[in-house]
Amino acid sequence: MPQDHRTPDAPAPEPLRFYGTTWVDHSGGYRLRRAGLGVGAVLAAAAGAVVLRFAYQGVVLADIGSWASLLLVAAFAVCSALAFSRTLTSYSRRPDERDAAAESSMRSIRLIGFIGVLLAYALRSCVEAPGEKLHRAEYEAARARHERQRGARTGNPARRRKGKR
Repeated sequence: MPQDHRTPDAPAPEPLRFYGTTWVDHSGGYRLRRAGLGVGAVLAAAAGAVVLRFAYQGVVLADIGSWASLLLVAAFAVCSALAFSRTLTSYSRRPDERDAAAESSMRSIRLIGFIGVLLAYALRSCVEAPGEKLHRAEYEAARARHERQRGARTGNPARRRKGKR
């Protein structure tokens, strides 16, 4: 493995949850961890579906009406769909200030639609670590910016040749 010759002031990669900074060079069991977390997310979604099934059976046994059970199923379906789509898009772009308020209000929908969140995580884990594309783009941009700044001020300015007049 080549040694890293970064300067102390070089930008450092932002760690991802469950992956740390192994997403940068895919080391430290990255692929195995990604596969395990994807399978774990699918299993957690299946367990959540079983729990929701028990909740649905409880509503049916309470005999409060078919409209209530239909409303319950519709609420979980809509919340799961919204949570799935929002979670999947959050892995590819950071929200701006306007979106930050909307994301804050989406917390309760993501909590209710947790199955959608887990399935989005599992789907993204098939391709890359969730959030890796976004973090990689930001890290590469920061490294390029650092290299441009560092390259512009390297060398001894007194030794520079003066331009021809």
